[in-house]
Amino acid sequence: MKAMVLTRPGTPLVPMELPDPRPGPGQVLIRVRACGVCRTDLHIVDGELTRPKLPLVPGHEIVGVVAGIGAGVGQFRIGQRVGVPWLGWTCGECAACRAGRENLCERARFTGYDIDGGYAELALADARYCFALPEGASGTSDEAMAPWLCAGLIGYRSLRMAGDARRLGIYGFGAAAHLVAQVAVAQGREVYAFTREGDAQAQGFARALGAVWAGASSDAPPVPLDAALIFAPVGALVPAALGATAPGATVVCGGIHMSDIPSFPYALLWQERVLRSVANLTREDALGFLPLAAGIPVVAQTVAYPLAQANAALDDLRAGRFSGAAVLLP
Repeated sequence: MKAMVLTRPGTPLVPMELPDPRPGPGQVLIRVRACGVCRTDLHIVDGELTRPKLPLVPGHEIVGVVAGIGAGVGQFRIGQRVGVPWLGWTCGECAACRAGRENLCERARFTGYDIDGGYAELALADARYCFALPEGASGTSDEAMAPWLCAGLIGYRSLRMAGDARRLGIYGFGAAAHLVAQVAVAQGREVYAFTREGDAQAQGFARALGAVWAGASSDAPPVPLDAALIFAPVGALVPAALGATAPGATVVCGGIHMSDIPSFPYALLWQERVLRSVANLTREDALGFLPLAAGIPVVAQTVAYPLAQANAALDDLRAGRFSGAAVLLP
């Protein structure tokens, strides 16, 4: 099979011809039809997430069809369309798993980090962490659904952590933000979008998706926010978001990596504001988000690249050259 492989962090991916994998017990073999390009992939390739297996096939927003089934797998059939997210395996035994918090499993393994992912024609996955994907709804092509498997799921988990906030700020209007904004608008919330300074394209994109206001991250919103979600990996946005919120509000950091948060006056946190992070996702998140997104429907704006142009897709993501999400098509 053809694959794009990371051999050393900080260097471009290398095209390789690898042996076709075979599914073992509990696994499914997936013929990849689309794989989203996530900012987490960029953190791995750039060496900001420091312990990937090497060599590594990145990619954890996988949409494909089942091409092989290992022993003990009864929930899928050959040819069925499935999705594979970031969380690829948990132990089921540690305190976090027993408490229903498998996203914090101390031995968790992640797709495209500990396990070869979807920047390839074929991928292996633990059947327990694969999800049947809805068919027939608007916006559910393979390309359009790929960003749902991480950007969508992390956005949804972040939104859940914000509670029933009516006025919702979203900082960093990229892949996760443009999906969760559609969910928030469908739920009757007011969305306030914060982008890079002078990024009129992203601000217009946010308004087109239903945001009632869009401005720069340094701007003050017209009203205090009940909650804010931060998806840009910029620590300086934390005090900015706290300063934009009302007493009792929650600020949620949705990324897996962020630059250092600068010191800020206690007054920004006071009055029972809450600052929290979101780590990974759970299968419960997927079972909640996927049918919800299909029913709204949530429609991803995508930019497609052939598999061989994975390095170009990562470069364009790094430079912020597109709105929405990049997707590789093997």
